[in-house]
Amino acid sequence: QVQLVESGGGLVQAGGSLRLSCAASGRTFSTYGMGWFRQAPGKEREFVAAINWGGSSTRYADSVKVRFTISRDNAKNTVYLQMNSLKPEDTALYYCAAGDYIMVVSKRPTYWGQGTQVTVSP
Repeated sequence: QVQLVESGGGLVQAGGSLRLSCAASGRTFSTYGMGWFRQAPGKEREFVAAINWGGSSTRYADSVKVRFTISRDNAKNTVYLQMNSLKPEDTALYYCAAGDYIMVVSKRPTYWGQGTQVTVSP
């Protein structure tokens, strides 16, 4: 069982940056693929980024490539999402997720966090 707690969300102006963190419980964190998803009001939840257990492989949605960077620190049981050049359309509830890497990339992770709100003003 893995529990995920996100933090770092907030209000930022367009062009600004935020770094989200996701702290995971459980001794097997380093074996899981991790990912970030987001859901804007009235829209379906969408994939943002994923990283494999060792950090050697990452995937990004086309809409965030170059601007967002996913990373992890297995010693701290934490995964990060560095978000730069934020746009109003990045406004959403951001969720951390964990599971087999292929399943995370396939948008079917096993575990979900509760989410952290990111709001980007024009």
